[in-house]
Amino acid sequence: MHRLFTLVFSICISVMMVSNTAVAEGPPSKGAEGMPGALGTFKFKPSDWKEGELTWWKDTDGIDPAVAGCHIATDEDGKPIGRSFPEACLDETTLVESNPGIDEVHSHKNDIGNPDKFDCNAWCVGKGSSAGICKAAPAPPCEQESAMCVCS
Repeated sequence: MHRLFTLVFSICISVMMVSNTAVAEGPPSKGAEGMPGALGTFKFKPSDWKEGELTWWKDTDGIDPAVAGCHIATDEDGKPIGRSFPEACLDETTLVESNPGIDEVHSHKNDIGNPDKFDCNAWCVGKGSSAGICKAAPAPPCEQESAMCVCS
């Protein structure tokens, strides 16, 4: 009986962990709306967060889970100012996909962004593949590794 309880408890904890990473706080962004695998947006603070500041950003890949992207901090006119953050895998199938469109200068109130989460398996199946995973990949000019959905 103890083994059965331990097994059931382990499965429940695993399901809770996977479910938690897939949960989004808001609906998908305009560009991700209606795309297969779009789970919605969530609030994101960069590691070098600037509390209380209105900051400006642009994205290298727009909303394209098949491409590893880099989110670049800019001035209001779109000139890079030396900050950036990459897209990322939250687990085997969940991708953090920055938005909006390619090179579209946009603001982050309080320096907090609202990237989309994508289920790479659902995105790939929706594109006609049999399965998909989230995989790390380079995305210059970001120095850190980014991520993308890879279909099979």
